[in-house]
Amino acid sequence: MSEKVDYESLPLEEVIKQLNVDPEKGLDDARVREMLRKYGYNEIPEKKESVYKRFAKKFWGLTAWMLEIVMVLSIIIGHYLEAYIIAGLLLVNAVIGFIHEENAARALELLKQKLQVSARVLRNGAWTTIAARELVPGDIVRVRAGDVVPADMKVITKDEIEVDQSALTGESMPVIKRVNDVLYSGSVIRRGEATGIIVRTGLNTFFGKTVQLVQIARPKLHMEEIISRIVSMLLVIVGALSAVMFVVTYVLMHSVYFVLPLVLTLIVFAVPVALPAMFTVTMAVGAIEMAKKGALITKLNAVEDAASMTVLNADKTGTLTLNKLAVTNIVPMNGYSEEETILYGALASQEANQDPIDLAFIKSARERGLDITKFKVKEFKPFDPSTRRTEALVYDGSVNFRVAKGAVKTISEELCHEKLSEETEEMMNKFASSGYRTLAVAKFDGNAWKMVGLVALYDMPRQDTPFLIQEIRKLGVRVKMLTGDAKPIAREIARMVGLGENVVSGRELKEQLEKDPERAGELAEEADVFAEIYPEDKYFVVKSLQTKKEVVGMTVTA
Repeated sequence: MSEKVDYESLPLEEVIKQLNVDPEKGLDDARVREMLRKYGYNEIPEKKESVYKRFAKKFWGLTAWMLEIVMVLSIIIGHYLEAYIIAGLLLVNAVIGFIHEENAARALELLKQKLQVSARVLRNGAWTTIAARELVPGDIVRVRAGDVVPADMKVITKDEIEVDQSALTGESMPVIKRVNDVLYSGSVIRRGEATGIIVRTGLNTFFGKTVQLVQIARPKLHMEEIISRIVSMLLVIVGALSAVMFVVTYVLMHSVYFVLPLVLTLIVFAVPVALPAMFTVTMAVGAIEMAKKGALITKLNAVEDAASMTVLNADKTGTLTLNKLAVTNIVPMNGYSEEETILYGALASQEANQDPIDLAFIKSARERGLDITKFKVKEFKPFDPSTRRTEALVYDGSVNFRVAKGAVKTISEELCHEKLSEETEEMMNKFASSGYRTLAVAKFDGNAWKMVGLVALYDMPRQDTPFLIQEIRKLGVRVKMLTGDAKPIAREIARMVGLGENVVSGRELKEQLEKDPERAGELAEEADVFAEIYPEDKYFVVKSLQTKKEVVGMTVTA
């Protein structure tokens, strides 16, 4: 079976052989139908129940059972009015919840239809575009800059590409992928193009397995726990009083017949029949108010669960940060200034590409008041994985000159033929430990390429993040940051947004949860930041916090 194979380490030739596909022609229609029967569509399956069953479920559960029992008991002792009232409350409770959740479900379905992803696929020897849900293991797919990877695929071309995996791993920097590497479903191609062979689809993908874990980790709804606790306590009290009455009546009158109606009446009045309806109406009003502010509530219980939350686990990339690179440090070299370093870096960038690194240089140049429009870029070479740099031929009104930016060692050793000094390498290591990505800028001065300077980039926190964290804390909710970045990077970002600096890695937490769940819970409680977290590790984070009776909320970067 495809999902049991370790495609990350399996040689490309073996993958092609196992999936029985010709990379030059792709799958034929017969093979596609066979794979569809075996693996299904490339989507996360939803268990859709009939409308009648969904409505009937509103009458199922501990609280509903108690109300239904009380209704029957009311009829038995002749309290028909109470029975009608309870039946009416049950119906109102079910109708309000059902109508709201059906409306939310329809809104989500419309959103899904608008957000359908397409894929370029090679089938029957010809390239065509199909819906991503129709992909099967063995399909040959082409992805390029800006594309969302439609399923887990193994790269079969030799071109290097840059991939943004922040939505999956929380890593703020794009990663380089080459031939034999696996691109994960949901990641975004930032630079370059590649052809790959689909190896996993649907729930078998890296993303699909995460969805399964989220479903497993789903706890009992907090509101249900509260109502159940109240009803259980009241029934215990009534049960104790009833037992005493039965004993006393039997001892004094040698019969329990006379006390039976009283016991039934006590049971009827012990159950707060209006409580579920009150909760439902209150939450429906809250959901309507939140909808006016742009929040789509898919389950009414979510309103109360959010209000009861004690810990919020927030993704770093795209939630606490902008998921956009910004210039943080500039180190000019060979007599050039900081302004010249940024200017030449911006001239070696192209805004139309919407590349995060190019945009960071251009934005920094504008913030410094540097007028890049007075220069005319006569020729621009976009980033090439083989040279690991961008390059431009620029005219300043009198002379032409060339500028370039890219990987530090590539620019320094291959373009400028200069060996990096120990001081420069030490500075780069310092930037790396703080989570910064360092690039070099160079200029051709007419005779040779010269290093202009180094520029450190980082994923900038949102301006309102520190304020938002403080406001959430005032509400009694502790905020913990989750990121796929390394510990030093996570600690630096946490310091900038006002979180503590107690950092725990996902690996450490997972090991503790397996050996000592109690200690894992304490570790999760004490931590301010969870670093080196993969999607499946989020399950262990939530599980650890739940062992300490925390009500846990989780943000997910889309």
